[in-house]
Amino acid sequence: MRTVILGVIGSDAHVVGITILERAFEAAGFNVVNLGVQSSQSEFIDAADEHDAEAILVSSLYGHAEQDCQGFQQEINEAGLDVTTYIGGNLAVGQDSFEETRETFKALGFDRVFDSETDPEEAIEALKADLGHRSREEASSEKVQLGS
Repeated sequence: MRTVILGVIGSDAHVVGITILERAFEAAGFNVVNLGVQSSQSEFIDAADEHDAEAILVSSLYGHAEQDCQGFQQEINEAGLDVTTYIGGNLAVGQDSFEETRETFKALGFDRVFDSETDPEEAIEALKADLGHRSREEASSEKVQLGS
């Protein structure tokens, strides 16, 4: 089962969205480690390392995600993690267009950026596509069989 780390970054205390996401990702077959609200970059990174996660899913609804995510990708790289990173929510206060916001977070290193109106199924399908359709266990067992 693929593991994802989910949480609300920074000083944000909005919990409803990640509760919905947790249930949706679990129903889709993912093992979800929910860090809850007001999580630091290091908490995401430590959890991803500890649980051998394949993805980090960051939520932010209070509009200050750009500040909270400065240097996040660098920290992930320095930790030696190979994870897909998603962010979603109300990411910027007074954003002119979501395309500008998306570009901002892509420049910060996020693989995918979603607005607060995104249906969880869209993120689930995107993650399945990004991670490939086979699980690590299936890929590992195929390697063992091929090497036998």
